Amino acid sequence: MGQSARERLGEQVRPGGGVVLLTVECQQGVVGPHGALPELAAVARASGALQNVARLVAAAHAVDVQVIHAVAERRPDGRGANTNARLFAAAARLPVQQYSGSTAVRIAEPIPVAEEDLVVRRLHGLSPLAGTDVDPLLRNLGCRTLIVTGVSANVAVPNAVFDAVNLGYTVVVPADAIAGVPADYTRAMIRHTLALVATVTATDEVLGCWKSPGASGRSGSSVSRG
Repeated sequence: MGQSARERLGEQVRPGGGVVLLTVECQQGVVGPHGALPELAAVARASGALQNVARLVAAAHAVDVQVIHAVAERRPDGRGANTNARLFAAAARLPVQQYSGSTAVRIAEPIPVAEEDLVVRRLHGLSPLAGTDVDPLLRNLGCRTLIVTGVSANVAVPNAVFDAVNLGYTVVVPADAIAGVPADYTRAMIRHTLALVATVTATDEVLGCWKSPGASGRSGSSVSRG
């Protein structure tokens, strides 16, 4: 008999087996209570997606799974930022800007940040992977499976998933740990697009795999929120 879906997931996300957890744009200026995108922030919190990201990060710390936080930011002078799409022009006019070094680009609560976490910041583009340090870091870490979480299901999350698949990684998407607007668009994106290229699962399924016998752990300490 072949493996069950749970067994296949367990192999993909097994601690020590080359798995890395990526959080996408889970920063105060995006999903925080006083961020630039209140509708997205409200959906991320009301849906439980942000809390589920926090649960996954805390569990990853406990079982020695590497966490990478991908943060989008810009310089106050806009130098190096894209201007070739309506989205970039709209973002430049928002009342809260994701300026480098500001509170807006710090990781949002309730997501814990540990000393071992890596924070990758980008000044350009739509993808957490394309043209950033994420891919070489993943390769140096021996990553085979990338768990993608965060926002938004409209742009950055699908970009991350597609780029990771194109780069040869197996991708796992906990559907209840990503968010976009409107909420029904997220469900459609997962069903009709992400499910074609990634293993779609749920936060509790990943946590269950990490609690199984043989998933070694440690006690992680939270530090600065990046």
